[in-house]
Amino acid sequence: MNTALNTGNTDLDSTIKLQRKFFLDQKTKDVGFRIESLKKLKNAIIKYEDAIYDALKKDLNKPKFEAYTTEIGFVLEEISYHLKHLKKWAKPTKVRTDLVNFYSRSYIVHEPFGVVLIIAPWNYPFQLLIDPLIGAISAGNCIMLKPANYSKNVTNVIVNMINETFDREYISVYTGGREAIQEILDHRFDYIFFTGSTYLGRIVMEKASRYLTPVSLELGGKSPCIVEDDANLDVAARRIVFGKLLNAGQTCIAPDYLLVNSRIKGQLIEKIKKCIILSYGDNPKLSPDYGRIINDAQFKKLKGLLETGEIIFGGQTDERERYIAPTIMDNVKPDDPIMQEEIFGPIFPIMEYNNLDEVIHFVNSREKPLAFYFFTSSRKKEKIVLSQTTSGGGCINDTMVHLTNPRMPFGGVGNSGMGAYHGKFSFDTFSHHRSILAKTTFFDIPLRYPPYRDKLKYAKMVFK
Repeated sequence: MNTALNTGNTDLDSTIKLQRKFFLDQKTKDVGFRIESLKKLKNAIIKYEDAIYDALKKDLNKPKFEAYTTEIGFVLEEISYHLKHLKKWAKPTKVRTDLVNFYSRSYIVHEPFGVVLIIAPWNYPFQLLIDPLIGAISAGNCIMLKPANYSKNVTNVIVNMINETFDREYISVYTGGREAIQEILDHRFDYIFFTGSTYLGRIVMEKASRYLTPVSLELGGKSPCIVEDDANLDVAARRIVFGKLLNAGQTCIAPDYLLVNSRIKGQLIEKIKKCIILSYGDNPKLSPDYGRIINDAQFKKLKGLLETGEIIFGGQTDERERYIAPTIMDNVKPDDPIMQEEIFGPIFPIMEYNNLDEVIHFVNSREKPLAFYFFTSSRKKEKIVLSQTTSGGGCINDTMVHLTNPRMPFGGVGNSGMGAYHGKFSFDTFSHHRSILAKTTFFDIPLRYPPYRDKLKYAKMVFK
């Protein structure tokens, strides 16, 4: 069966060759094979469920409920969705034929790319590796997986699960740190799917350009959360706290900073404080439902940000446990350190505004965010704000949950990424959509052939 690869170049070379050979044997193009592979993956996840819980607890202190809903259950639902629809997706799509190609058949064949590479980050180390894997399997590819190095316990579980379930020539796992990523990117793949930081995303894209390899980049950014004076503040506070503190703030689509109407700022802050206490108690450090920072480097970075602003709630830290309390920072300025890059932690900077024009100008003056959250009871304001800004996705009167609908694409725009996935969009991402026109030979209209002479007037009748 499969064996996990380290940074040994010989193993990597031989595995890619095996996968190319296996792909050219045409086995993965069979829809029955894909369906069976998805079922195997689903059974393997269920078998390893307890081990995944334990690993997520060790790496990120994730409670079981959070681990299931955001990682295990999330991908199980995605597999079920693919199993339900895959036969339909894989069929050639018939399209109408234009007048120029009269009496022809036009259709689109959905083909796998070949050997694809999936690189995942550490914050949702199971979901963000397995979810794109589902799309790659559905589309009929051979796959090399590169799980996150920081979340070592989850990586070990993934290695064992994949090794036990699939042959190396079909799905393989490649482990290691940034050096391993650099090494693997020196090889040619037919598609690369990367989730991680913008910094690493640029490296991936640069490496892929060497072979003109298409890429999907799922990155991040500073996702704004805007609260208008007509919002339901009780609901807003609860949903904002949920989105910000899930996984201790280590979520790429977490609301990064709060823009609140000055007329209700004080009320909202007090409600947010109460919601934090309601969710995690007076001392979140003792809560079984509150996560921890992934490693010492990330902890030190976040602790440094705490020292650059006015803390009005929280701020406690424990380096030994890599614990940072849910923290609110007030009177934040656009040029403060905490507003320069994605926070990726449980620190919530707050800025106020007087009218929506200020908000629109501020959001548009920065890089395009991965997510956008707006709390209001006005459809008119919703329409104005959405029509004058952009983001990868987002919610009105909620945070985070837009990614749970498999019928909508999830992905970034501009600096927050390119490409999208989830549901059929995953199948489409990992497929080449090949246009085919099959033309009759019963007759052949001579209009298109030279000599042209007086044919232009007839061409103008056809092409309008």
